[in-house]
Amino acid sequence: MSLSDITCETAPEPKGAKTSRIGLIVPSSNTTMETELPELFRRQSEVTGQRYTFHSARAGLKNVNREELLAMVDKAGDCARAVSDAAVDVIAYACLVAVMAQGPNAHEISEKVIAEAAEDNGHPAAVASSAGALVRTLQDMGARRIAMVAPYKLPLTQMVREYIEGAGIEVVDAISLEVDDNLAVGALDPQNLPEIARGLKRDDVDAVILSACVQMPSLPAVQQAEDELGVPVITAATATTYEILKALGHKPAITGAGGLLSGAHTTAAARRG
Repeated sequence: MSLSDITCETAPEPKGAKTSRIGLIVPSSNTTMETELPELFRRQSEVTGQRYTFHSARAGLKNVNREELLAMVDKAGDCARAVSDAAVDVIAYACLVAVMAQGPNAHEISEKVIAEAAEDNGHPAAVASSAGALVRTLQDMGARRIAMVAPYKLPLTQMVREYIEGAGIEVVDAISLEVDDNLAVGALDPQNLPEIARGLKRDDVDAVILSACVQMPSLPAVQQAEDELGVPVITAATATTYEILKALGHKPAITGAGGLLSGAHTTAAARRG
């Protein structure tokens, strides 16, 4: 792997009792996770006083197709070793569809590969993948029926749908925005998402996934969509944030990003009464 494939984006800072280091493994063309996650954790810091720093490794990906996604997966171990050099507390593997393209429950294998690579490098860390985070968060919420918005071409959206359904969660409806260039995905306007989500079939759904992709910007629209739709709204980014906080043992206290991250969400069973 060349230096162009893996670069450190944030220099390590001295780690104190109130600072947690978060490692990110992202596609080389990703422009969203390194903006949305720091903003979410900034809000967490405002409430709790806990500080968070971010340290990234990048794996080549330009177009969201099966071939490039599988090639990216092959670099996960090398990326984990690189980012673990910063002695991070947790590593988030932030490419949901790259993992899901490998087949049912592939997040378990990917997370194991990353954890073993970090440990072999002498810096063990907790690991969360966006794919695993999305599925586990829905399960943690008690969601049995969901609807979702994805930026991908229809075949990849269908693959994500089947992956979620393989975890025992029915996908009632899915809207595919038919974008395959990853930079173009990152340039989509999140302010359009509430209107798009209103077009979903949502009969008796327990949650809506507003962005089933870590590259599609969604943070500015999450709270608005949740308020309008009247059901919990999550995204690949908010689910990943939720899992990072759980791995660190920190209670969510994030404002303006939906009930999941406010610390006030209830399970679907409780909402059903």
